[in-house]
Amino acid sequence: MYQAVRSRGALRPTAPAAPRPRAPRFRSLTDAEALRVLHRGARAIQDELPDLTDRLVAALREQEPAYRAAMETDPNATWQEAHGSLRHSVASLLDPRTAREEARRCSWRIGATRAERGFPLDALLHAFRLGGALVWQALVEETSRRAPDDVRLLVHVAADVWNFVDEHCTLVADAYRQVERRLAWRRENRLRLLTAALLDGTSRIADLPEAAEALGLPEQGRYAVVAVNAGAAAESAAARAAAVPAGMRVHWHTGVDVDHGIVLLETDDALRRLAPAPDAHRGARIGVGLPVDGLAALGDARRHADAALGICPEDGGSVRLHEQLPSALLLSSPELGRALAEEVLGPLLRLEPSDRDLLLDTLAAWLECDGSAQRAGARLYCHRNTVLNRLRRCEQLTGRSLTRPADVVQVSLALAARRLLRP
Repeated sequence: MYQAVRSRGALRPTAPAAPRPRAPRFRSLTDAEALRVLHRGARAIQDELPDLTDRLVAALREQEPAYRAAMETDPNATWQEAHGSLRHSVASLLDPRTAREEARRCSWRIGATRAERGFPLDALLHAFRLGGALVWQALVEETSRRAPDDVRLLVHVAADVWNFVDEHCTLVADAYRQVERRLAWRRENRLRLLTAALLDGTSRIADLPEAAEALGLPEQGRYAVVAVNAGAAAESAAARAAAVPAGMRVHWHTGVDVDHGIVLLETDDALRRLAPAPDAHRGARIGVGLPVDGLAALGDARRHADAALGICPEDGGSVRLHEQLPSALLLSSPELGRALAEEVLGPLLRLEPSDRDLLLDTLAAWLECDGSAQRAGARLYCHRNTVLNRLRRCEQLTGRSLTRPADVVQVSLALAARRLLRP
């Protein structure tokens, strides 16, 4: 009866529980003996740290040019740094729980400090690995001297020692790169601020030497500024390459809508070489300013480049300001330009749009063709007499004679003002 109420699970045979694997007794004894040998050697090294530091510094002087140069400047600083690192490392071997964090902080400080001084990272990592090798060598030498039979026990702690070295090399590298990134950001930000001040014309005279060094350009040189408007980043890079030929020294300052290039004009024909190929930057607008002397005058050069950019057609092209000075004058005083257009072209502008555009296009074509009615007719697909008839009508409406040079100048400027200053 008792068996009838037993559960089915209880009737199933169960496998006997497997015994828990236990580490062999000789293994734990070996590890304990290895730690005892390690601690004995580490305590001996603590008493000889100055000598070990001298050995490390001597090896660095011989093997690493960067350390050799640093020791010529301040040998005591290098010795103290090496001594502190070795001291914390040996203390970590003796008491990892209390000494390891301080050792980590020491390595982090060394990496950060060396990065701030511009010290090479590969030389610093070599120093840490060399220090680890010297500590291990000292452990082996001390054990061999006191108890040669115990040297074999050090094999059981070798991985821990070298893992410690690798850990601190990683710490040093992380600290170094973190500081390096911060310093690079500061340099880039400072360079951007210096460049912006130069282009705005607000740079202080005292800042010019620093700006020259940061840009890698002479303080007293002949410069021009190039303004580029090309939209997307890839298109902007292509337009920059087209605007300033390879081989010319230029520093680019990226803006929201317009990028400005500070170009050093090292040859007499350098200005003519800027923005040389209109088809190479199709869709982009490029303005080349007038040449100026010295970094202090870059504010004027930037305004010249922006003025040239303002003259560029909306669908793209390049303008060198020295070739478009009359148009630049109009842009410098929009109110007077609009007044001139109204004064000279007013009667034409008030015609029906189709009639107005026909006469204005004829005037523009005739001026672009150097006053040749024949060439203007070919461009407009009409007979030269048709061009002459339209021009006579323009003379009648405006009261200006196209045979009088002063009137031709007024008409030409008025047409340019209407094109450039449309509301």
